[in-house]
Amino acid sequence: MLNIALFGPPGAGKGTQSKKLLEKYNLTYISTGDMLRSEIAEGSDLGMKAKSIIERGGLVDDELVIQLIEKKIKTNPDSKGILFDGFPRTTVQAYILEGLMLKLNTSLNCMISLEAPEEELINRLLLRAKVSGRSDDNLDVIKNRLKEYESKTKPVADFYAKKNKYYPLNGVGEIDEIFKNIVDVVERTKSVSQTNIVLLGKPGAGKGTQGNLLAKEFGLVYISTGKMMRQEIKENTEIGTLAKPYMEKGEIVPDEIPIQLIERKINENPDANGFIFKGFPRTLIQAYILDGLLQRVNMSVSAMIDMKISTLDAIKRLSARGRTEKARSYDVNTELIVNRLEQYKEKTNPVIDYYKNQGKYFSIRAEEGEKEIFKNLEEKVKAILHESY
Repeated sequence: MLNIALFGPPGAGKGTQSKKLLEKYNLTYISTGDMLRSEIAEGSDLGMKAKSIIERGGLVDDELVIQLIEKKIKTNPDSKGILFDGFPRTTVQAYILEGLMLKLNTSLNCMISLEAPEEELINRLLLRAKVSGRSDDNLDVIKNRLKEYESKTKPVADFYAKKNKYYPLNGVGEIDEIFKNIVDVVERTKSVSQTNIVLLGKPGAGKGTQGNLLAKEFGLVYISTGKMMRQEIKENTEIGTLAKPYMEKGEIVPDEIPIQLIERKINENPDANGFIFKGFPRTLIQAYILDGLLQRVNMSVSAMIDMKISTLDAIKRLSARGRTEKARSYDVNTELIVNRLEQYKEKTNPVIDYYKNQGKYFSIRAEEGEKEIFKNLEEKVKAILHESY
């Protein structure tokens, strides 16, 4: 999803530019001001509660605003993204928006602020009052709104500046020129949005081979918890010592071990375009953990791809690998192979349901040759990237 917050003081031209952005990117428009005025016009309970606050130039309480936003989002389930106009207006609302984006399994791409001198803003708002007849655009209310903006809303800029998502632009000039500058920012933030793909499938499905190929093709960082733990065991580290008895039996290691390894890998690649996760998450709890790890760095899982093979093919592949130099300790014993497949069915199938419920589930048949499988995966990832924007 492409999610934009259009920011700036009253009269900065957010409404005008919003219309152009909606037309170009086909986004769901969320203007808290417009929605509140609509509720007031309808005479709803929410509208009546908000009316007196708006007429004084104050800010409506967060609970009412969030009710309106969630209602609007739910009525547009197939949206390509969201354009926020007039929200967030406080740092508290910024935190609320972070939580709302997490709930939707997405994040804010950028906050674009239209800047203009106070005198220009007052003149624009007074002119608008004459044209539209809005009762909240008289001089006293305008000055109060601008004062509110300075004291409560400006700190929001600092909030997003720390996340490198804040882009101030000159809001004075030709409308089309201002719009061009806005689009430039949107396109830049689109191009750097991370893509994070979880690769799942029965043991022996070929996730390692294909994960490496996908990472190289799409400029992503490959994260295989199994590979990292085997390296830790080889180097006889503290983590390796803890992981070894579980790895030898082909069992799931305690969650604190892959958490450390994934966190380290992410921190080592701060400029990554995204990650391919192989071997994690293998349980529903690990799916929650991955969401938390990615949220800490303002990312989320983009998609999960299920590489589907039959149980018989999985046993054949793992047994064959057990006779090569690439053999793992749990490949050489049929009992261990069967145990791994049973664990997958019991522990990992709920993870598949988790991503299905989020609309992030994709699958391919993985019983062909490596080149055919990669071609199918490549097409699937391209489709995922296209859907993202």
